[in-house]
Amino acid sequence: MGLKFRMGARRTVKGEARGTFELNADDLVTHAVVVGMTGSGKTGLVTVLVEEALRSKIPVLLLDVKGDLANLKLAFPSFDAKHIAPWVEAARGDADDVADAPLVAQEAAKREKQLRAWGISEADLRRYCASTHVRVITPGSDAGEPLHLLSALERRSSRWDHDLVGARATLEAAVSMVLRLMGRDPDPAQSRAHALLTAIAEHRHRNKQPADLGSLVPDVFTPPFSEIGVLPVETYMGEKARAELAADLNTLIASSSLARWREGQDLDVGTWMQPVDGKTTATIISVAHLQDDERALALGVVLEEALAWVRSMKGTKKLRGMVVFDEVYGFLPPHPHNPPTKRPMVALMKQARAFGVGCIVATQNPMDLDYRALSNAGTWIIGRLQTEPDRWRVIEGLGEKKRGALDRLIQFIAPLFFVVRQAGSNEVSLLQPRWAISLLRGPMTLPELASIRR
Repeated sequence: MGLKFRMGARRTVKGEARGTFELNADDLVTHAVVVGMTGSGKTGLVTVLVEEALRSKIPVLLLDVKGDLANLKLAFPSFDAKHIAPWVEAARGDADDVADAPLVAQEAAKREKQLRAWGISEADLRRYCASTHVRVITPGSDAGEPLHLLSALERRSSRWDHDLVGARATLEAAVSMVLRLMGRDPDPAQSRAHALLTAIAEHRHRNKQPADLGSLVPDVFTPPFSEIGVLPVETYMGEKARAELAADLNTLIASSSLARWREGQDLDVGTWMQPVDGKTTATIISVAHLQDDERALALGVVLEEALAWVRSMKGTKKLRGMVVFDEVYGFLPPHPHNPPTKRPMVALMKQARAFGVGCIVATQNPMDLDYRALSNAGTWIIGRLQTEPDRWRVIEGLGEKKRGALDRLIQFIAPLFFVVRQAGSNEVSLLQPRWAISLLRGPMTLPELASIRR
């Protein structure tokens, strides 16, 4: 018997119980797609899926666009009302905007009743909290753990000594981010500025020299090599163009906006996925506080690093890590759109399975997904979808040729219920997810994240 995730209850269409719903963990190596309209319970289901992975000692990297997944920090070792008191919303009209003790007690009793109904005891809560380490990283902010998004460029890693392919891939992503911040073409295949900066930075890293942005400026004027590819540097990019690039780079260095991207820990997915004091890790990259274009920049760099980490591992058919992207809308769009997140996400969907890493993507907008990438997904978990285009797009993604019972089922299915088609099967099942161990209290603000940082 393989590893199983106990997701909740298996139900009939009429809601009748049919035992425990278990997902074969190793099936998630072939990835999963979770879709459902607002209010369908999609984020709660994703939370349960992550909790089951952590209970099974599977580390998880989470990309959190809405701020909901930080709720994983709100897992407590007992049913005691004191744990949830700071997070219970006060009653409407409450003068001090602090939930009164009776309301807190009511919410604590409800939580205990629901968890016990799903077979989760106080001992289970203690074990879960004692065996998991959840961290929230906030690029561009110190509310959570700050992150140096350009560390692949500015801080030399040991990858340059044993994994040149991975080192170059993460360097290219960092250089692309620098060029986007400068307002220049960031495409590694088209931009001459990208090729020059990457070549200069690689030369410095391979010679164990500093490669911070400031050290690159003199080398842009006078590169430490005579050719790029097969062309002389002067032919490839003349002195005037290099001077303009150096001036743009200097302006970026002088800007106050750059500093927030260069503070904090290194971008190192491989380290994040390792146990901390024997505890299984969940690393949440929270970007809810960023603007849309900044989110794409930050998550694109993180995904490139995740891809390099995946490619550095040995092959396996067993699940040994997960990458979860909750609200992938806008980050994995169909052709011709190409945000910074698309290339590494598509590559992960195609390649990560060979290394035992499953990708789980969730959205409430299935019309905006690149279904060529999602055709790699073996497991589909579908909540209620009211619009016909959304339903038909999902049915297409499942490889179905005709509409019918499945279309009607996902149109009228009740909230908090999901249709599931697991890898290797054409049959569908109905899932009612269990109550989450984590307190699901909605998106968390930066001040709230700062209050739970530890």
